[in-house]
Amino acid sequence: MKKIIPLYGRVLVRRVEAEEVTKGGLYIPDQAREAPLEGVVVAIGRGWIEDGKRRALEVKVGDRVILSNRYAGTGSDIILNGESVLMLREDEILGIIKEVKG
Repeated sequence: MKKIIPLYGRVLVRRVEAEEVTKGGLYIPDQAREAPLEGVVVAIGRGWIEDGKRRALEVKVGDRVILSNRYAGTGSDIILNGESVLMLREDEILGIIKEVKG
C-alpha cells in the first residue's frame, strides 16, 4: 500500500461519488453525471512558510470540502492504491462542510 504526503499547503482529496439516481428515482448514466463538487480530505501538507514561520492549514484529514467546478472535472488526478484522488492547494478549496444540529 502506498501513501502520499502532500508538501507545504497542498491537500489530497478523494471525491465523493456522483449520485447514480435522482431524488425522483431516475437512473443517471455515467456520461450524464457531473463530476462531484464535494470531496473528503485524505492527507494534508505541513503548511506554508511565511515570514519564517509555518502557517498551519485550516482543513484537516476527514473534513468534507466543497471544490470549485473548475477542479471537479480536471486537476491533478493521481491514482493511489487503485483509487483516484485529487491534489490541490488549500486555497483551491472553497469551503468545509459542517453538520449543524438543530
